[in-house]
Amino acid sequence: MKYMLLVYMDESVMTDAERQDCYVESAQLTQELHSNRQYVSANPLHPVATATSVRVREGKPLVTDGPFAETREQLGGYFLIDVKNLDEAMAVASRIPGARRGTIEIRPVVEIAGMPD
Repeated sequence: MKYMLLVYMDESVMTDAERQDCYVESAQLTQELHSNRQYVSANPLHPVATATSVRVREGKPLVTDGPFAETREQLGGYFLIDVKNLDEAMAVASRIPGARRGTIEIRPVVEIAGMPD
């Protein structure tokens, strides 16, 4: 089953050097997940200041700069994994470097027939 592991953290808690170390550690984790055939995808996101939000109301797109919602923690990246169950997903989530300073939200992915792999 596929799970999306969403990495939430206050963007200001890491220095640039700490962020680079986090990227290296995350890359090492993805290599291990790949070896175990559990890796699908993973990427950090640019800072929330680069976000653009789009809503469609009455058939018209409304575009605003910035995130969908102002929150204490921001979505900073994700891991998409393919594991047997929630217990395995939680084990992977606990190894994500961002879990030490933020929160990892685990969501099962709905797989829709007819969509490309």
